Amino acid sequence: MKFSEFIVDCEFLCGGKRWRCTDIGRRVIVAIPLEHDDDPSWHNGPPYAVAECVFDENDLPGCATVEAIGSPGA
Repeated sequence: MKFSEFIVDCEFLCGGKRWRCTDIGRRVIVAIPLEHDDDPSWHNGPPYAVAECVFDENDLPGCATVEAIGSPGA
């Protein structure tokens, strides 16, 4: 994904996990992993019950939109 494709609350895939963008900095994306299906309240915030992770320009090429994964030719 490109930096410009991220918006707060968008969901994306990276490293075999589904993530939700929680903040956009000048050069980084901050996101939470969406792997706690047993208690969706953990995804409510800020503050979040799960740790936020920072993605920099080196991580972004490994990210994909959820829609891109499901579309033909992706």
